[in-house]
Amino acid sequence: MIIDANNTILGRLGTYAAKKALLGEEVHIVNCENSVITGDRQRIFKDYERGFSMGIHTKGPFFYRMPDRFVKRAIRGMLPHKKERGAAAFKKIRCHIGIPETLKDQKSEIIKDATIAKVPNLKYVTVKEICIHVGGKIR
Repeated sequence: MIIDANNTILGRLGTYAAKKALLGEEVHIVNCENSVITGDRQRIFKDYERGFSMGIHTKGPFFYRMPDRFVKRAIRGMLPHKKERGAAAFKKIRCHIGIPETLKDQKSEIIKDATIAKVPNLKYVTVKEICIHVGGKIR
């Protein structure tokens, strides 16, 4: 299954992908950098800055600055990743920046219930903007 994350709310995308992976499907998520997190822009940036500044680099907590890893880490929180079933499901999820050459010719699915058009307000930030804000080097 290939899911296009373009203008898709990250939390809703994550729950859908986690459910499919728990059922045993291989899930590829493309265009991870274009998924969005809803809310006030300044508050979102402040929350992620706080998360990145906590702890030390050897002991954690570990946050990722690349959009594909950022999205995969968000999905990990929706899986029982410390149990055998959840760890197996987590290995079935692949996140990609853009669309890789191997998946270009295949049809991708858009989750209609997870698009940004469903939200009444227009306050949101893309994952790419968050990653750039916290120091990610994205092309």
